[in-house]
Order: sequence, then C-alpha cells, then structure tokens
Amino acid sequence: MDLKSFVTIVPDYPKEGISFKDITTIMDNGEAYKYATDQIVKFARQVGTDIIVGPEARGFIIGCPVAYALEVGFAPVRKPGKLPRETIAVEYDLEYGKDSLTIHKDAIKPGQRVLIVDDLLATGGTVGATVELVEKLGGVVAGCAFLIELSYLNGREKLKGYDIQALITY
Repeated sequence: MDLKSFVTIVPDYPKEGISFKDITTIMDNGEAYKYATDQIVKFARQVGTDIIVGPEARGFIIGCPVAYALEVGFAPVRKPGKLPRETIAVEYDLEYGKDSLTIHKDAIKPGQRVLIVDDLLATGGTVGATVELVEKLGGVVAGCAFLIELSYLNGREKLKGYDIQALITY
C-alpha cells in the first residue's frame, strides 16, 4: 500500500514555509491505519519487543495499537507534570530552546527490549530524549519506528546504532 498517498500536505502550517504532513488522513482510513500498524508490528517482531514506548501525543496514537497487536505493554512518555507517579526526566534541545520529557520510574524493567514508536522522525530531539529515558531505566532500545521520516532534517544521525523503520520518507 502506498501510505504516502494517504498523507495530506498542509502548506504554511503551523507557520509560513512549513509543509505539514498530516497523518490524520491515514488514521481516519481504517485500511491504511491497519496497514501502517501491521507494518510496525512486523518490525517489532523482527527486532524482538517486550514493551512499546511512545512520546505524547501521536506516539500514543501509533504505539498503542502496536502494543495491543503484540499483546505487550505500552509506556507513555510525557511532558513534566503529566504523569501521576514518580518519574525520571531528560532535557533536550529544540530549534528554539530546550524542552524535557518524563517517564514513570517503574515503566521499564532492566533488560526489557523496547520499541520506541512515534508518528514522525524529524530532527531526532524527541526520540533521542526518549531513547535516553529508556536507557536510564535499564531498557534496551530494540528499535525505533515511525510513520514518517523527514530525511532532510537528519534525525537519523541522532539514532546511529539503532534499528529504524520509517514507513514514509520525505
């Protein structure tokens, strides 16, 4: 299936000069959403996955059905103050400053094989921070899976040494 044909390009969103890749038109098509999920499930099985981790919010949308299909758990990565129990945090660079992400301190068991799932690999900041969280908890990053990779932003460079799957590349 050509998933790229289901992505809607929105020019000048969220600001002028940006060509936004809208994945909601994959998600609102049952066949395309299932196909995308099945492709990530196949990758998860290939790399060996004990648990799925996804950063908010689109990592939840992509990662949860993968976890369900694999019959494994899902651990959310969120902005500070959004998770109710004890967390660990990492700070990472944005184009315009810094941000941070958190995960529950008990979300990953040492040695668990983790597949990080998100909608988009761009500069690699969010996924790089997520990798750091997983590894701080003793998890082993089995791989990273994305619906879309914006290859011209070189996010893959931050993930050297990790197995990566991107279903669509721009």
